[in-house]
Amino acid sequence: MNDPELVKPHSDACKRNQGPILEVLRDHFADRRHVLEIGSGTGQHAVHFAAALSWLSWQTSDVDGNLPGIRSWIEESGLPNLPPPIALDVTGPWPTARFDAAFTANTLHIMGWPEVQALFAAIAQVLAPDAVLAVYGPFNYDGRFTSPSNAAFDDWLKQRSPRSGIRDFAAIDQLARSIGFILVEDRPMPANNRTLVWRRTAVKGRV
Repeated sequence: MNDPELVKPHSDACKRNQGPILEVLRDHFADRRHVLEIGSGTGQHAVHFAAALSWLSWQTSDVDGNLPGIRSWIEESGLPNLPPPIALDVTGPWPTARFDAAFTANTLHIMGWPEVQALFAAIAQVLAPDAVLAVYGPFNYDGRFTSPSNAAFDDWLKQRSPRSGIRDFAAIDQLARSIGFILVEDRPMPANNRTLVWRRTAVKGRV
């Protein structure tokens, strides 16, 4: 049951970007069955995507403090393909289940770089040999910001935490390739964001 005193969390950004992201997922998750979402945040994305992609079992996850809000969205939705959220800190224990897809939005620039590396190292162990990985967020290319607004956003991130910041596409792609993933699409999104999609072609060692 939901806590009656819990205010269901809401993100305007999720509301704005869920449509464009869904179009990418329709293309690349059409043959998937079990998705792990890393850093589900408010839970809005999960409900929207699970409703539209009803053939998927969409497993949400986040740090403990965010689970009540995610649970409130899931329980209100009543969707049968949304199991209860699980606790996941990228530097801690990961689920023992196997998934054939993973999705994360607006997480890599919040984490420190060691946590980003830890995410890719650990996800290699929970994804199937032919898995698909989709990542949404802002990225730099050739060490440069793609817009003045992204540069300002990066400044804001670093003021909150010097360890955070917009990541360079090449560095993220290298982490993905090191665990056997090949980039299959880099799609522009609104507000100077991207959705990057990789498909696993081989199982390699840890990062």
